[in-house]
Amino acid sequence: MNEMKPRVLLVEDDVQLRAMLEELLCGEGYEVSSASDGQNGLHLALTGEFDVLVLDRGLPVLDGLNLLMKLRRAGIETAALILSALGNPADRVEGLDAGAEDYLSKPFDVHELLARLRALRRRHVSTATTLRITGGHFDLESRSVTRSDGSVVVLSERESALLEELARWPNRVFGRGEILEYVFPNAEEAGVVDTYVHYLRRKLGRGSVRTVHGVGYRIGSLA
Repeated sequence: MNEMKPRVLLVEDDVQLRAMLEELLCGEGYEVSSASDGQNGLHLALTGEFDVLVLDRGLPVLDGLNLLMKLRRAGIETAALILSALGNPADRVEGLDAGAEDYLSKPFDVHELLARLRALRRRHVSTATTLRITGGHFDLESRSVTRSDGSVVVLSERESALLEELARWPNRVFGRGEILEYVFPNAEEAGVVDTYVHYLRRKLGRGSVRTVHGVGYRIGSLA
């Protein structure tokens, strides 16, 4: 099975808190990358692909808000949650104005943190214009798929619509009827689903769309 873990970047300078959060997030199924200061966090965020960012505000070298503002100016729109000991309304407003989608004061309840991260991921996945696929990513606006080796494949409008539906929900299996309803609402025959799955596999490789026998299709891998 191709279970793609959500990726989180954790930037926290408190050694004990960072270790606790790494263990917590890994236990919740996240793939965690971490840094102990803002400069290293900025480098990881600019060079990696993440589903959500967890940034401490009071970081050494480059504080969390400046880190986030640099990312926003660089076009990185990954959903971000700020952790901070500064929790009055003015502090929260400052954090949100810097580009954060959420702000949580220390000390915090770990269950609340996890719930907020789930909410951020749900919000992000429904609005993201770049979707991560194992072995590359898919740019919705240009309808182009870029593999990890840098090669690019441009899709037709219908191919793009099908890949978008599968890639937005990478752990879900779609039945033919669902794909027909969501992607090809005006089609007269369900066979159009199989036809466009064939087209995607021809352009992106057989493993790009996986068949779940008796159920339907799910996103696969570009590798």
